[in-house]
Amino acid sequence: MDAGGGKVACAAWIRRREDKATRVFAAYGRAGQGAAAPAVEVLGFDPKDCSLSSEPLARAVLGEEASDAPRGIAVHPSGDDLVCATAKGCRLFKLIFEEHTVQLIPRDSPALESVGPQKCLAFSTDGGKFAIGGEDGHLRIFHWPSMNVLLDEPKAHKSFRDMDISLDSEFLVSTSTDGSARIWKIDEGVPLVNLTRSSDEKIECCCFSRDGMKPFLFCTVAKGNKVVTVVWSISDWSRIGYKRLLGKPISTLSVSMDGKYLALGSHDGDFCAVDVKRMEVSHWSKKAHLGSPVSSIEFCPTERVVISTSNQWGAELTKLNVPADWKEWQVWLILLALFLASAILFYVFYEHSDSFWNFPMGCHQPAKPWSVLTESPPVPEDQNPCDGFF
Repeated sequence: MDAGGGKVACAAWIRRREDKATRVFAAYGRAGQGAAAPAVEVLGFDPKDCSLSSEPLARAVLGEEASDAPRGIAVHPSGDDLVCATAKGCRLFKLIFEEHTVQLIPRDSPALESVGPQKCLAFSTDGGKFAIGGEDGHLRIFHWPSMNVLLDEPKAHKSFRDMDISLDSEFLVSTSTDGSARIWKIDEGVPLVNLTRSSDEKIECCCFSRDGMKPFLFCTVAKGNKVVTVVWSISDWSRIGYKRLLGKPISTLSVSMDGKYLALGSHDGDFCAVDVKRMEVSHWSKKAHLGSPVSSIEFCPTERVVISTSNQWGAELTKLNVPADWKEWQVWLILLALFLASAILFYVFYEHSDSFWNFPMGCHQPAKPWSVLTESPPVPEDQNPCDGFF
């Protein structure tokens, strides 16, 4: 993956909804190497083979200097826009997808180009907001695509560590290199609350739940040599519980788009996938990056596959060893099978049951004589006793 154009410094998935189908691509930010300049690339993804195309479908050069090397990538939920962070600021690209081709077209964005080195980039789930957190602790939140400023706080933190936006786009959580964490009310453009912690705790990585049913906030908290994953309630920002999952210092944290899994990367190159419902490790990849800290992990939008990156070894594509999800056609097939089984059982019971409608049709029925029940006069001898019935 990293040969030729330099190591992959950052990566992200691109999701394109086309008619009833969803196409998935990967965006790579490559550092320059030799004659190859720093660039952004778009690669195709094959879900059957769990692989990326060997050659990029599109490539855009970021510059010739070392300061033009990519540091982070964020893709708009629609798949139409891509933002790449460098040491100078952020570069904006328009993504144009045709039947067999992809184009990366640079776009001018004065509000982003001169903001300096950014540590965190995040689009809201609805695509209406975009936030960046700088190495200098400066927080900026924009309305997308107008780029109107919703919040501009130069001293939000000492320096940004991590950041995420809630599923309903109402809150933003940010953590600092000094161990503090803060919740922001996006629409009002103000800080809401500081997450509570003891003097010897450091809140490091953070992400909101994504299943839409359980409004939680997940954070990794370090206390000495121990690191645990803590769950906060969004309703009152109180701690609900915690669990030690990876068992070692954690470098990155992310959540799948459907909210069913968390991914935690370590400083020694390991990462694991955690079943959120049970809060248990479902997949473990040891030495995925051979001792180099995992700098980012991102779940594929449609498959149980992740892209993980590290500064030393670049990008790694991993298929998670977790139970397969039910496909839509499988659900319909089960419902059809249940309907047919119910129809067959109904027919069997009908044929073998003493139904009222299966009573004998002859005139000599085993029941009590009709004349006794109705006290009707006797039937003349020359008249058929069954006349008049049906």
